[in-house]
Amino acid sequence: MKAILVGPDRGLGDALSERGVSVERIDLGSAAELESAGVADADILALTDVGEATAVSVALELNDRLKTVVYSPDTIPEFVRGQLDLALDTELLDADLVAEELVAGVEA
Repeated sequence: MKAILVGPDRGLGDALSERGVSVERIDLGSAAELESAGVADADILALTDVGEATAVSVALELNDRLKTVVYSPDTIPEFVRGQLDLALDTELLDADLVAEELVAGVEA
């Protein structure tokens, strides 16, 4: 299983790694960076910086099978909300629980 994490870790990358997920971390969600990170064969796109919300649209154009999640305390831009599978607040759910749910959801 492979995940691409866009933005600061917020503990999610480590939590996914602990569950056997290969995590590629990138800071910016440009098409070139998503492609070189391997988005075409990724299972999960986790966005932790809502300022990079366009990464969701770009990634889904490259891989429409992605499970998309935002894990951030910040408000998600309206234009991306309909493209997300999950939007989770870091203040309400800890990274370990989120990682467990993501892995279970992809394996199902």
